[in-house]
Amino acid sequence: MPRKELTDEQFALIEPLLPPERPKKAGRPYLSHRLVLEGILWIQRTGAPWRDLPERYGKWSTAHERFRRWRREGLFQKILDALEAKGRRAERIDFEFSAVDGSTVRAHKSAAGARKKGPRPKKAAKNRPHTNSTS
Repeated sequence: MPRKELTDEQFALIEPLLPPERPKKAGRPYLSHRLVLEGILWIQRTGAPWRDLPERYGKWSTAHERFRRWRREGLFQKILDALEAKGRRAERIDFEFSAVDGSTVRAHKSAAGARKKGPRPKKAAKNRPHTNSTS
């Protein structure tokens, strides 16, 4: 199993909350919810564009469309609420410490007003004669 993919135990917690799988029919093959969910989680974890989704998760457009549909239906909030409720019942949530967002965005020091290194552009000479192209 590739690093950071859902274990069978983790997926078993989420699977009942997902919509029913489409039955096998003739025509275009249907990707399983698990495979698509793994692809969605890969995108969310890496921050990569949808078109960079690895082929092992199926077509990027399929994962993107299902993500949009599930988000519109509120599925991710339902999953979060259900997992939180289960964690509360099992007393596995630590209310002593929590983080809202642990991500950081690096900015160049010049973004805070520091001077950039390197040669400075030359200033125009004050006494240089002005050329006018209209004669």
